[in-house]
Amino acid sequence: MATTATEAVATGAEHAEKTGLPQLDFATFPNQIFWLAVTLVIIYLVLTRVALPRIGAVLAERSGTITNDLAAAEEFKQKAVQAERAYNDALTMARGEAAKIVASAKADIQKDLDKAIAKADADIAAKAVESEAKITEIKAGALDAITEVAKDTARELVIALGGKADAKSITAAVAARLKG
Repeated sequence: MATTATEAVATGAEHAEKTGLPQLDFATFPNQIFWLAVTLVIIYLVLTRVALPRIGAVLAERSGTITNDLAAAEEFKQKAVQAERAYNDALTMARGEAAKIVASAKADIQKDLDKAIAKADADIAAKAVESEAKITEIKAGALDAITEVAKDTARELVIALGGKADAKSITAAVAARLKG
């Protein structure tokens, strides 16, 4: 057997030297075409039975994943729109409630302020009446004091001028003068 393989190699080497490249040797074309056809059939069968179904499954899975992701994204978008709408509604309600609270607080403050102003006005009015009474008292006291000073001054003037002054005539003269 070793001799047969050695002879075949030797024959092939002689043949290659004589003819050149074996793929260009017209004598080997039918053999090459046969093996080309067998190889193409095997590649076709491997591709159609093994590779292409796997590739198709991967593409289908990717397509399904993309479709599911798009559907989930659309669902999340709708939820986000609903959440935003609910947020805006809650914000509007909170602003309305805050406005009511502010108005109520203003009303309470105004009520307290009105009470305080009324109390202050009453205190001021009472102090004004009290002050007027004191002013009237001071005026009366001042008028009495002026009358006394006028009587004393008139008496001293009458005495200084060398006359005799009795209290009744000085009081009548001062009273007449004060009346106008």
